[in-house]
Amino acid sequence: MRYTIPLSTNPQDLLLHETLFHNANGYLGVRAAFEEGYAPGVNSVRGAYINGFYDFAEMKQAEKLCGLIEEKQTMLNVADTQGIRLFVDDEELSLWSGTILEGERTLNMDKGWTERRVLWRSQADKEIEIVVRRTASFMRLSLFLIDYTVRAVNCSPVLRFVSSHRGDVLNYSNPDDPRVAAESVRHLMPAGVVIESIGAIKPIGAIGAIGGSASFVTSDTARSGLRVCSGVTHVLATAGNLVPQKHVSRQCGHGTETEIAVAVEQGETARLLKYCVFTDSLRVADCEAQARRELKAAVGAGPERIYREQEAYLAAFWDKALLEIEGDEALNTAVAYNLYQLLQSAGKDAHCNIAAKGLSGEGYEGHYFWDTEMYIEPFFTLTVPELSRNCIAFRYATLDEARKNARLLGHRRGALFPWRTIMGRECSGYFPSGTAQYHINGDIAWSVVSYYLATGDFAFIAEKGAEIVFECARLWLDAGSWHRGRFEIHGVTGPDEYTCLVNNNYFTNRSAQFNLRWATRFYALLKDAGRLDALAGKIGLTSTEIAAFDRAGKAMYLPYDEALDINPQDDSFLAKKKWDLAETPPEDFPLLLHYHPLHLYRHQVCKQADTVLAHVIFEGGEGGENEKTVRNSFLYYEAITTHDSSLSACVFSIAASRLGYPDKASAYFGNSALLDLADTHGNTKDGIHTANMGGVWMAIVHGFAGLRITETGPVLNPRLPERWRALRFNIACHDSRIQIAINQTAVTLTLVSGTEKTVHVYGKPYTLKDAARVEVSSKR
Repeated sequence: MRYTIPLSTNPQDLLLHETLFHNANGYLGVRAAFEEGYAPGVNSVRGAYINGFYDFAEMKQAEKLCGLIEEKQTMLNVADTQGIRLFVDDEELSLWSGTILEGERTLNMDKGWTERRVLWRSQADKEIEIVVRRTASFMRLSLFLIDYTVRAVNCSPVLRFVSSHRGDVLNYSNPDDPRVAAESVRHLMPAGVVIESIGAIKPIGAIGAIGGSASFVTSDTARSGLRVCSGVTHVLATAGNLVPQKHVSRQCGHGTETEIAVAVEQGETARLLKYCVFTDSLRVADCEAQARRELKAAVGAGPERIYREQEAYLAAFWDKALLEIEGDEALNTAVAYNLYQLLQSAGKDAHCNIAAKGLSGEGYEGHYFWDTEMYIEPFFTLTVPELSRNCIAFRYATLDEARKNARLLGHRRGALFPWRTIMGRECSGYFPSGTAQYHINGDIAWSVVSYYLATGDFAFIAEKGAEIVFECARLWLDAGSWHRGRFEIHGVTGPDEYTCLVNNNYFTNRSAQFNLRWATRFYALLKDAGRLDALAGKIGLTSTEIAAFDRAGKAMYLPYDEALDINPQDDSFLAKKKWDLAETPPEDFPLLLHYHPLHLYRHQVCKQADTVLAHVIFEGGEGGENEKTVRNSFLYYEAITTHDSSLSACVFSIAASRLGYPDKASAYFGNSALLDLADTHGNTKDGIHTANMGGVWMAIVHGFAGLRITETGPVLNPRLPERWRALRFNIACHDSRIQIAINQTAVTLTLVSGTEKTVHVYGKPYTLKDAARVEVSSKR
């Protein structure tokens, strides 16, 4: 699978393409700036990031009130290792001088690399072809490899590479955009630069290779007490017996510069391999020593082995995450792009999670939100469940910080997870649309339960998951109150950030109800398994408290308007004026950038799905609304939702599909699938929209395929768009893998591996065993 576009030097395209073609592996991410840089005055967000690596930054509050957050964490641009300037004899390569004869950029999603190819004619009429391949290794998480080849087309020049390794880097800032930092602050302080010989490197396969020195640049964070080290070395690999005329390295401030020169004949190719590794003190005590080990191992492996490892890793991933749409090849490519980006973004250890922009840019400062649990984990839980397990393990690792956060907000019991964070502390400076989103607790509890239903991993629940669910449930008892026999939750904000600080937000109350019920359920399961006593003793959990969970869950107030037969978003929502979206000028969207928050709060207008999301997530089962109420609610909120959030259209697609509105479902889905590739929100330059990417998968699998995972197994109610000939995808279910193939006339279920499983299709059970296939008519 490939995504290829023509090379562009348009300044706006460059920023967008830095995001679209970034390289990442869940640990590190590098934006796709040109190695040689841009013309003067052309902007670039030239960054490299480590997931979970942060510094503290001041967050000024206009008024110093109790509990307001005055310090946040921010993801750091840790080093610039991608710089390579190329001189053809005495002419420096620049795509703003000379002539670009051909050019394209490619992402290969099967092999795990990006490539920039340019056929360039210098002002002296010397033609060269440059192919730059870049890889962030999934198997060697510290490694970023630049494979830079130059072919002399009509000349026999001396090629001179000037490669830089810089530690004196800053984060990008824009005071006019709330999604990125308002000002650049120096977060990294020089701790050391070392250049040391690595000696001659043995030939790699059939390629002659000559090595030089390695540079190690170490920096300390200004306030968080963390350290980062980047290591770089170069190998000049040639197909013949070319010998470099020069190979020297020198220190340049807090960084180094390496110069390599080689003469080539017409038709010959020079290949420069730039190995870059990143290590940090969050994960290892001595990151400099670790960088040396990682760099030595990478160079010893050589590029071809690294590429084989990458391809094998991705073959296994695509086998698990198989999703193919027949009948719309462009859409199929867009969906594959989205899923690949999720893999690049997903943290691979318990020190990190999945940022709103992945590792592709500095939007939202690298913070983790509810996006992970509600939009991204559903994909991994049913394809690569160990990655969801990592995300939940991160929440468990930060549970003590969540307890502290609850105390800060006045709660005597339980834990309240932060709305946005990197290391577990709240980073939201505007509490009405941040900290007040208590539904984050219900979202995390839902993700734990979803993981359990899909995997049956009860050992993990006993070890970590149940404690999260119990502590989240405790928070609801303290935050809520009893009124006229109902359990109510006041002063919170739901997913819709255009309506803040309300009483009885429907989504919040539904998620709290779900959390409380599953706390009761896990208590019983642990007790039956003889796994309760240790955990109950650790956190002081009693049967009396569990009974209180049960009472509150059963008495949870869920707003309902009898006249409209809908679920109001909150107690006061229907009393407000409706916003006239049709009369709002197109240039006034997104509304949050053009209208004061209080003005938005006084209207019936939604930034994103809120009640509609609750109906999608908590469809059916105990406490589920009847279909007529769900339908009326969908139509009501559809008319007043702007979809200014990238998290919205995919949810409306799922709802429309389930309600039998195929044209609407397809329209909402199309906008979601192309959000980044088409830059429909105009801000992909700040980073990809990971939650929307997960939402795209959800729209296909939970919407068009109608999949739900219940305690009794998978349930399917497919409704394919008419233009799709077929849909095929794999899911993990406990110890089994099931392939589901749907066309316009039939549903075919195949047990790919594992033990016997039962799948319900259109309400009827079908048992799969011994690699069996079952075909079901889709004519209902």
